[in-house]
Amino acid sequence: MFFPALVDAAVENPDWQVFMVSAGVAIFSGGCLVFANQGRIESLSTQQAFILTVSAWVVIPAFGAFPFVFSELRMSYTDALFEAMSGVTTTGSTVITGLDGAPPGILLWRALLQWFGGVGVVLMAISIFPMLKIGGMQLFRTESFDVSEKLYARAPQLAAAISITYIVLTLLCGISLWLAGMTPFEALVHALTTIATGGYSTSDGSIGSFDSALIDYLVVVFMIVGSLPFVLYLKAASARDGRPIIRDSQVRAFLTMAMALVLFMTILLWQRSDYDLWTALRYASFNVVSIMTGTGFATTDYGLWGPFAVSAFFFIMLIGGCAGSTSCGIKIFRFQVLGALLNVQLRKMIQPSGIFIARYNGMPIKEAVSSSVVSFLFLFVVSFVVIAFALAMTGLDFITAISAAATAIANVGPALGPTIGPAGTFQSLPDVSKWIITFAMLLGRLELFAILVMLTPWFWRQ
Repeated sequence: MFFPALVDAAVENPDWQVFMVSAGVAIFSGGCLVFANQGRIESLSTQQAFILTVSAWVVIPAFGAFPFVFSELRMSYTDALFEAMSGVTTTGSTVITGLDGAPPGILLWRALLQWFGGVGVVLMAISIFPMLKIGGMQLFRTESFDVSEKLYARAPQLAAAISITYIVLTLLCGISLWLAGMTPFEALVHALTTIATGGYSTSDGSIGSFDSALIDYLVVVFMIVGSLPFVLYLKAASARDGRPIIRDSQVRAFLTMAMALVLFMTILLWQRSDYDLWTALRYASFNVVSIMTGTGFATTDYGLWGPFAVSAFFFIMLIGGCAGSTSCGIKIFRFQVLGALLNVQLRKMIQPSGIFIARYNGMPIKEAVSSSVVSFLFLFVVSFVVIAFALAMTGLDFITAISAAATAIANVGPALGPTIGPAGTFQSLPDVSKWIITFAMLLGRLELFAILVMLTPWFWRQ
């Protein structure tokens, strides 16, 4: 909170006092917890790991909401927590309008929430989720990055390597956007939210307000960079070779799917609009990659591209990027595992006596992984239906309710329809709807299981 305070103080905005007081409250509260809980812990139990993970992602947005409440925006705590949770979970949904005239401290604070949330997601996906065997993430336990046995011994090394990579990529993105025409402040904010695949911007018009093809394509590149496994960047840097990235089947599947969807949407937009081919490619590539990676930036209102395009974007927002990235959604590897399992099942139907083994990245898929992935997909669908139904009960129309549920649980940002689409905000929704969406954003970011397992009575009986 000191960084936004410095920015506001530099432009003589009184909100710097709000950030300083909020920082003081956070320091006091955290300091009390530190001094009240002295001790050395060699390892965490599974139950403790669940509690630690969930409580951290609840407490941080709770304190992160304070600047929104007491700044000149004067937001209610419901709206402030919604905005902070959307930031930390890198969802990108917003209840704020008039961003073009908002104080620079608030704009930077929103970006910082997403940036810290992005690196937090990467570290969780690499170290915590594989240990907890959440949603098939145990598939990514490797010898060099397996911290399940010696969490405290290896986690600092892993965190340092990932953080350095994250900072370097953010700097490269910021410098590129600055050279492309953004002001230094705009470049900083958008670099923080692009690498985090978060989507917060400095303008209500998002990236579209710059009206620059160069900026559009640069953002596309860095959104993809943020959606690839960060462990592969470390391996590539160690080997001084980019082949570890290209050889990964998840990366190849992600890039292939992204290119296919961009090509399809480009042709659709070219044929059904007044855009020429290159303009159609520019808008299609940006918005497809933005929604697929869960970033949520927009350059135009794709809700006006026709009902077929709107339906396509609804399913695109559920796909997500790669595991171990800042991206969100179902994740590519789960589709690959499901495809491998279906392939084996179909072959067994044709050759009942044959022996077929489902593989991922050339390695056999263990039964525990396959059952975990299938359970996650089932739970994802059930959670989506329940959340959509709950939102409909608050008075939202069908399109708003179903797309809000999808964008929240997939941590995408903009939804569909005139109210919460790429040209709208979530400000006009009832407070009860915002609380449901806030919970859904947390649920989706923590891969469902981490939240739902804590809602079961037997978890607390251990």
